[in-house]
Amino acid sequence: MRRLLFLTATLIAVVCGGAVSITRAAPPHFEVMLLGFDAARHLLSRTGFAATPAEIDTFSRLTREQAVERLLAATDKPRVTPPPAWVTEPVTPASQVRTMSVEERQAWQRRNVARGLEMRGWWLQEMVATPSPLTEKMALFWHNHFVSSQQKVRQPQYLYRQNVLLREHALGSFGHFLQAIARDPAMVIYLDNASNRKGQPNENFAREVMELFTLGEGQYSERDIKEAARAFTGWSIDGEKGEFLFRSLAHDDGEKAVLGSIGNFDGDAVLDILLAQPQTAEFIVRKLWREFVSPEPDAVEVKRVANAFRDSRYDIRVALRALLNSDAFYAPKYRAALVKSPVDLVVGTLRQFQFTTTDVQPFALTVAQLGQNLFAPPNVKGWPGGEAWINSTTLLARKQFLDRLFNASDMRPAMMLAAPPLANQAVQGAPINAMRQRLMRAMAEIQFDSHGWLQRAGNEPAQLQRVVLAMAPQHALPATATGIDVIRRLTQDPVYQLK
Repeated sequence: MRRLLFLTATLIAVVCGGAVSITRAAPPHFEVMLLGFDAARHLLSRTGFAATPAEIDTFSRLTREQAVERLLAATDKPRVTPPPAWVTEPVTPASQVRTMSVEERQAWQRRNVARGLEMRGWWLQEMVATPSPLTEKMALFWHNHFVSSQQKVRQPQYLYRQNVLLREHALGSFGHFLQAIARDPAMVIYLDNASNRKGQPNENFAREVMELFTLGEGQYSERDIKEAARAFTGWSIDGEKGEFLFRSLAHDDGEKAVLGSIGNFDGDAVLDILLAQPQTAEFIVRKLWREFVSPEPDAVEVKRVANAFRDSRYDIRVALRALLNSDAFYAPKYRAALVKSPVDLVVGTLRQFQFTTTDVQPFALTVAQLGQNLFAPPNVKGWPGGEAWINSTTLLARKQFLDRLFNASDMRPAMMLAAPPLANQAVQGAPINAMRQRLMRAMAEIQFDSHGWLQRAGNEPAQLQRVVLAMAPQHALPATATGIDVIRRLTQDPVYQLK
């Protein structure tokens, strides 16, 4: 763990031209009843998208258990951002797409790209405005676990429905979640199960449900995949209605052998077999550990949390509660152990400093430029995350974004558009030009009440460091630094990229 943290810090230091100190005053002792400021900040930064000084102060007055229960209770709150109007429209039937002229199909594709951009902005707006950051954090976690992508699914309504499904099950039963995602039209299309039929099984879904959704690599055989694929034959969609459809005539109802069990299994039976394996609970908990604690899971802690997870019949809240209440979660060695994702950086900055803008949607373009194009992970394994978020190009782009943001009032709008070209072809095309113009306007109109924020945060440089950074900055603040200059220096410090 220390080696990985050192590598992350060194990478940032090399790009910035210095060595990062990872020394920080120890957090409050675990025996203290109340969280205290530093532990509250740590909890909120890991379970949400940074936190305001007021939020940190509120949670600092709670015990560890009270703080976690407050976070979990808030996940029952409904979303606050209305979805795009088109989400209730029926999908374009597959038969209609096949009969389109070249011009009609191009127009349909352009419309889908534009709607995909709008959907990205809708989700980003919800992340910024939500009263429950943990809900959106978990929805994003599952988006990178149960991966689907607009490039292949194409119909944005399917991806919107999947996003709703992710949020609905984000902290519920993983077993029910697994059953629902296996029937989700976006997933059926993305992993080719619509073409999985008796006599011609397609193994894509069977493989990924074992390797990426439940067991992990090395916990199954090729024979298990082939047999499981037969069980999922007939699991398809109605291309006209855009709904899951079981095609009984395409289903292989013969005997199958999966992970040592033999029977006339259908897809649900295979999912039950996967849930019965101890490796499944441990696989999910390891991923939760990497999301919330550190890049290298602690084997003993993973097994402890996984046992509670299985004993609860896969209640995700139980796993999360056990993880967030653990001594390991608050251990000093895990502070600043994670690299902020582009969403963490953009949404966290907007939320923590309480920027106000008339249009958050264009910032989805910024997130994509930084390497995390929502609804379009790079492949079936999703974004690798961790140290992969940071390289010389993306670190420079991150620092430029922050520089424009905190100097917005002093910069001309034309200068605010100085950004690297998009590398992801999924968001290329005519709608991008309009989005760039919206980004220019949003950057020109964005407001930051630095005076009010500094007053609420404490206004002392030492205290501001504790609010903004997960550990001591690489570059010490000059004794003469005050006000907005302190904020600009702290957000430009390499440590601001860590959480």
